[in-house]
Amino acid sequence: MTGFRSGVRLGVDVGSARVGVARCDRDGLLAVPVETVPRDDASVRRVSALAEEYEAMEVLVGLPVSLSGNETASTADARMFAAHLAAASDRPIRLVDERLSTVSAHAALRASGRSQRSSRKMVDQVAAVVLLQQAIDVEKSTGTPAGELLNPVQEPS
Repeated sequence: MTGFRSGVRLGVDVGSARVGVARCDRDGLLAVPVETVPRDDASVRRVSALAEEYEAMEVLVGLPVSLSGNETASTADARMFAAHLAAASDRPIRLVDERLSTVSAHAALRASGRSQRSSRKMVDQVAAVVLLQQAIDVEKSTGTPAGELLNPVQEPS
């Protein structure tokens, strides 16, 4: 086990209408919501700017695979978004399995008393928090970063 790599990370939940963004502190203690970015031609630039603003050591993009592990149209969309982000950013991009992160986000918001309608814009940020926290926890328990590195030439030392 190599241990946890210190540094801020950004978590990104890619949706068809919105992109949820979360971040964690340098010690990876807590993932918190940052912003819901409208999904348009400027969304990759905005996420890249957030990575710069928070001095993120890497960006973790959620990969929505089916419960059986198969790829879907949403998986292809997230991969394409991550590829564009890798081209627009000088930060390492990791694809992390986000199975059930949106379901967990909806459940957490319901438990806090929010209706699905009132939480629509917030659910993307909460899903990003869930996927980022899971990735942090995996790295802390295994000593290995979660997910698949998309652009290995930019791996931090």
